[in-house]
Amino acid sequence: MILFRVILQIILLLFELVFSASIAIYAVSMLYSQLKGAPYVPSNQKETEELLKLAGLKPKQLMIELGSGDGRVLRTAVKNYKVTGIGIDVNPVLNIWANFLAKRQKLSNIKFISKNIFDFDLSKADVIYLFLMPELIDKLESKFNREIKPRTIVISHGFEIKFWKKYLVKKRNHKPFPTYYYQIT
Repeated sequence: MILFRVILQIILLLFELVFSASIAIYAVSMLYSQLKGAPYVPSNQKETEELLKLAGLKPKQLMIELGSGDGRVLRTAVKNYKVTGIGIDVNPVLNIWANFLAKRQKLSNIKFISKNIFDFDLSKADVIYLFLMPELIDKLESKFNREIKPRTIVISHGFEIKFWKKYLVKKRNHKPFPTYYYQIT
């Protein structure tokens, strides 16, 4: 009986250590995302479905999500519109989680990559979705102008892309965050 209690205490202690380590890793990864200018702010599912509906997505388009977080926007687009999806996020913990959720949903034409968005080529994208802070969006100007091809749809949730006002085709007014739709000519 004593041996059983000792083993049980060791198992409980190991569980607590693993749980505490997991929480610490998660907290550090969230802080890392925040410091990189892309805090994790998940959108609710209803809002995600509404903003994607207005995008006019078509099957087999390549949709890239910059700052993909847990991947819910991209996963919804892949599931509902049969696009191919690539999520880019600097946070490896969120990418592991997003890939896990995609596998659980049996979505095969989607992947999440741990990379700085400035280091990922956007030239093959048909649709780009982002929910980034205005300061980070401003820093993307030269990259967007250099890499994004004509007819690409760019969806910016939350904040307008000030340097692309001339490409704005529609705006979805919604609280707390509007959504801006751009089409590059």
